[in-house]
Amino acid sequence: FLSKLMCRMEGGMCPLNSQQTVPRLWVTPAQQRWASRLPMNTVVLFVPQQEAWVVERMGRFHRILEPGLNVLIPMLDQIRYVQSLKEIVIDVPEQSAVSLDNVTLQIDGVLFLRILDPFKASYGVEDPEYAVTQLAQTTMRSELGKLTLDKVFRERESLNSNIVHSINQASDEWGIRCLRYEIKDIQVPPRVKESMQMQVEAERRKRATVLESEGTREAGINIAEGHKQAQILASEGEKAELINKAAGEAQAVLAKAEAKSKAIRLLSDALAEQNGNAAASLSVAEQYVSAFSNLAKESNTVLLPSNTGDISGMVTQVYCDLQLLYTVCVRGRTPLEQLGVKGLAQGHIG
Repeated sequence: FLSKLMCRMEGGMCPLNSQQTVPRLWVTPAQQRWASRLPMNTVVLFVPQQEAWVVERMGRFHRILEPGLNVLIPMLDQIRYVQSLKEIVIDVPEQSAVSLDNVTLQIDGVLFLRILDPFKASYGVEDPEYAVTQLAQTTMRSELGKLTLDKVFRERESLNSNIVHSINQASDEWGIRCLRYEIKDIQVPPRVKESMQMQVEAERRKRATVLESEGTREAGINIAEGHKQAQILASEGEKAELINKAAGEAQAVLAKAEAKSKAIRLLSDALAEQNGNAAASLSVAEQYVSAFSNLAKESNTVLLPSNTGDISGMVTQVYCDLQLLYTVCVRGRTPLEQLGVKGLAQGHIG
């Protein structure tokens, strides 16, 4: 009788059998995910895993049945709510929101939540799903109003995290925990979309121009660096060539000096031997005659000594010079003695 009276007060029709109808809290099709139809009190009940059955005794909360075997008192105990402890997925309907730069956006999302306290979820709010959905929508509009359009696309993770944090602050009294929130789609007005496309194209053209200019600059730097290295290598080659040439000339000078030194020593040794003076005089006379035979062959201007025909005098003068050289090199006179000997030789020649 009491059950029939309650059904008439709620405006519904109750069957005559003992099976009870779902309360008004779970009558919407979307809310059937939260619980199945309320089971009847058969004294011995088996509660499925990941479900919590809220039992009332004479209209007041009595206890929550745990999964497994449970025993109830007929007529006094009644199963009032069946809460699912699994993770629940709720589609947040599409809504409009205005960003910080006054752009109207159409945005929707998906909410993932779980019931932690079946008592609060049953008695703390009349429609848990509707309450959480409305809270998610209002929080989403509030968070979008703090961001510009560009930041909405770049900071989706932080936006989702802020929405989850705001929902959990309000849903603690309902025994519900929001695990995560994901934005599914963000739609912008057509004109804004066109301007964004133009901005993207301009940004790509700018990036291409910058990359091209950087490539030209790098090419110029590489070419200049190549010229620099070529000049350095060429200068190093010239430097090595000059060093080698100078070293060769120095060695040639040293070789000539050593050859002259040996020639002078040999000449001095030859003059010191017997009949060396006669041999030197004969060699000088031959060279004198050979030199006169080559006159006027290479130039039209010829300078001749006054005593061109005096061959004996020229031989005597050369002999005195050789004698002076022998005295300096072989006998080892001092510089003053060398000058004295040379003066005597020149006086004698004069």
